[in-house]
Amino acid sequence: MVRSSSIYICTECGDQSYQFFGRCPECSNWNCLIEKKQGSSNTNRNQAFNRNPSKLIAKKSELIQEIEELTFPRIKSGYEEFDRVLGGGLVPGSLVLVGGDPGIGKSTLLLQSAMLMCNEMRILYISAEESAQQVTLRWRRLRKASDSYSSCKNQESTGLNLLSETELESILQEIELLNPTVTIVDSIQTIYATELSGGPGSVSQIRECTNALHQLAKRQGTALILVGHITKEGTLAGPKTLEHLVDVVLTFKGDRFANYRLLRAKKNRFGATDELSVFEMRNHGLVEIHNPFELFLGSNQATIGVATVVTYEGTRPLILEVQALINSRNYGSPRRTTTGVKTNRLHQILAVLEKHMKLPLSNCDCYVAVAGGLKVDEPGADLGLAAAIIASYRNLILPPCTAFIGELGLGGELRSVNQLQLRLKECARLGFKSIIVPKVDSKQVIRDKSQLSILEASSIADALMIALELK
Repeated sequence: MVRSSSIYICTECGDQSYQFFGRCPECSNWNCLIEKKQGSSNTNRNQAFNRNPSKLIAKKSELIQEIEELTFPRIKSGYEEFDRVLGGGLVPGSLVLVGGDPGIGKSTLLLQSAMLMCNEMRILYISAEESAQQVTLRWRRLRKASDSYSSCKNQESTGLNLLSETELESILQEIELLNPTVTIVDSIQTIYATELSGGPGSVSQIRECTNALHQLAKRQGTALILVGHITKEGTLAGPKTLEHLVDVVLTFKGDRFANYRLLRAKKNRFGATDELSVFEMRNHGLVEIHNPFELFLGSNQATIGVATVVTYEGTRPLILEVQALINSRNYGSPRRTTTGVKTNRLHQILAVLEKHMKLPLSNCDCYVAVAGGLKVDEPGADLGLAAAIIASYRNLILPPCTAFIGELGLGGELRSVNQLQLRLKECARLGFKSIIVPKVDSKQVIRDKSQLSILEASSIADALMIALELK
């Protein structure tokens, strides 16, 4: 006879342990393990292993090249930029998770998308946080402010249905009855199943509710969009299995006091990850920006410590303006402040410049920022960041209409970057005159008939010398 035992489940990540810990060994959060009693019998656990294999009806394997390829038409969301992040649109039967800060505009984005999609198909919007009257007030305000939503057809197969419900069983019943093309659930943390003991938002509730919705979406072929909360650390609330279960994970970020919102794909089984789209919040709702990178270049005025970098996000080049400010400090420890750039990356660039360019930056305050509130994680922006820092330290103005592309190695050398040709095409389209690239990338460059001057440098010193000669 097996003795009864207990397991401890983390309320943050869902990790299970047979021993109590004050700190979860998986997610490192404190005081988040709860005890759950296990049954005294292991009959159910070993039931599958005691079956007679000859009596089981198993599905036979197939050669992968003989499996028929299925193609599904993409469901257009009504926004080209939204479809870009999704990889071309919503896939029938897929599960999409959209997370973001409170008040950033997640519900507004999805409601506007539903208002556009309902012209051609049946949409079900399930609000578990707001009442039907509250959602209707927002719907009337958005519809009154724009003429794009006024052409909804009055047919049985089209239209926008609204349901204010938090009980999972009622939600599943409505989806089966209505059979919509797209279902939006706002939000997954506020839905609960009555047969589970935990409250809404608990690990068990989120996991089971998501699994039930996922199975129904696969069975009926409806595209399901879930809105997810985030924690104070900026991660999606709930167990990690939530992100593993869904097909697409999108993050909707931005400064609440600024106009621009960034929609980025963190995970996508049907398209490229790290794809980026930009929306602008206006009085009548969110508006997509088709050419967002022209907004982040700033003015063309000559300024000390400013450089233009060309990075790559998803499937499109990203042209940004980086700024640096270097001030000497005679007392205390120097400050290192970054906005849109990882601090560790800045420390590495400063160490390379001090070692190979003989700049006494260890006694200086250094402030680095990316214009427009965007974040740059790609190493292809290293050369531009280093050029901006040197220009600020020496009070230099880098030549206008010149961009920098390249990764900075620890030896001061410039390393190659991916998708160089696409970056150069985008620079030529925006009217840049000169581009400084690593010399090792010369084989990737296909020189066309454009007026773009491609200059090659092997080190940061060569790149700075070339930039100063352009003036």
